[in-house]
Amino acid sequence: MKPFLRSLPPAPPPRLAPAEPPPIRMAANENPLGPSPKAIAAVQAALNEIHRYPDAGGAALKHALAARANLSPEHVMLGNGSDELIMLVCHAMLGEGDEAVLAQGSFISYARRIQAQGAIARQIPLREMTHDLPAMAAAITSQTRLIFVCNPNNPTGTTVGATELLAFLDQVPDDVLVVVDEAYIEFVTRPDIPDLLPLIRSGRDNLLLLRTFAKIHGLAGLRLGYAFGAPDFIAYLERARPVFNVNALAQIAGLAALDDTEHLTRSLAHAARSRAFLSAELRALGLTVIPGETNFIAAAVADDQAIAAAMAQRGVLVTPLSAWGLPGWVRISFGTEEENHACIAALRAILTR
Repeated sequence: MKPFLRSLPPAPPPRLAPAEPPPIRMAANENPLGPSPKAIAAVQAALNEIHRYPDAGGAALKHALAARANLSPEHVMLGNGSDELIMLVCHAMLGEGDEAVLAQGSFISYARRIQAQGAIARQIPLREMTHDLPAMAAAITSQTRLIFVCNPNNPTGTTVGATELLAFLDQVPDDVLVVVDEAYIEFVTRPDIPDLLPLIRSGRDNLLLLRTFAKIHGLAGLRLGYAFGAPDFIAYLERARPVFNVNALAQIAGLAALDDTEHLTRSLAHAARSRAFLSAELRALGLTVIPGETNFIAAAVADDQAIAAAMAQRGVLVTPLSAWGLPGWVRISFGTEEENHACIAALRAILTR
């Protein structure tokens, strides 16, 4: 057995236990409006074919994603959720003693996947709850093989702009892969959010963009993510994946969801309303809130673990962020309008008791 794997904390237990009524789920950044109706119809129409293996190459979905990004299908890789792609990147790029640079206070999966390879996770503290890209650039050594940048950042919801990120990329050696995780990119409204697709088109081979159908498209339960990168690197990474990693229904649902502009528009509008409501209500409770551009919000509390436990007792699930490197903060995913109100009512009762 590998000692560095044994040293990892066990995977977190399931958040959901049988309960009546079921808890309000505001802990996993899911789309509270549900999946794309077009995706539901496409999945229902395909149910009689699930005795067949899926297309191992995901050709139809790759072609659709490539067309929308003005890339070729060879620039695209599909994953069983973007978390599988993170795992495969770490498997393909890291060995024992190698180093990877990432932010402390970013997606918890990065550090776990790095450490599972016996590599060293160089975690750089956030600056004003945002990636400190100059400090991350300064942390690059001859042992660095991989860098993760989550933009927008999960769990803070903050973003870095084009000027800052492009300047950072110019400082990264050619033999170091930069993974920019854009799982929440559809929610961003700031005008200077980086558009990195032109770098992929121009042939930059040490850049990989990760995206997902789990958030804006509401397909979290089907596990479907994708990556854009240089064809040679995509071909290399494909060698590490299981043959049938993306199931048939996920491919069919993803293809249909891409064309559901009405669901996308409704989801963005709901996220904007939820962000405004929760921000105002949390501040009214005396809490500091991080301005973000995602489908969740982070707020400062005295004891994140205690608050999350107390909220769960009241039937509302939120995420404490101590394990993410942000003690004293909780992340609250946007729910339906009714769920948002219930969340605030539960938190108010806890804070004022």
